[in-house]
Amino acid sequence: MSGFRRGVRLGIDVGRARVGVARCDPDGLLATPVETVTRDDGSVARVVALADEHDAVEILVGLPLNMRGEDTPSTTDAREFAAAVAEASAVPVRLVDERLSTVSAHAALRNSGRSQRSSRSIVDQVAAVVLLQQALDVEKSTGRPPGTPVSQEPA
Repeated sequence: MSGFRRGVRLGIDVGRARVGVARCDPDGLLATPVETVTRDDGSVARVVALADEHDAVEILVGLPLNMRGEDTPSTTDAREFAAAVAEASAVPVRLVDERLSTVSAHAALRNSGRSQRSSRSIVDQVAAVVLLQQALDVEKSTGRPPGTPVSQEPA
């Protein structure tokens, strides 16, 4: 665990209708679901409030690249959401590759016996858990922060 920066982090899975939020413990051992935020004019403020509430040292926003590593309309949306969070918060924001996190979340929920319909309200939180846990694992194995920082300068 050398090089791991201690502190609570939030993982954010940005969707068109909902934003999944997860957090980890200060030692980065376990990512857990926090909340599903409705995507509206108040969603950035709610993510910032959750970061403050949990004393987060960093906010990790999932970047949904396609399988070739290229941007999609969802990638652009996630970048814009991350930039808005960075502008509204003093907490550093990073974009992390989250390919297949939602697919993994759906599979985990299916394997636990939940239908897609009954999982709709929590799948975004589970996707946030998956992307956050992957980011923690990357930092622990490499000693470097995952992803890329988002500028906190106003656009």
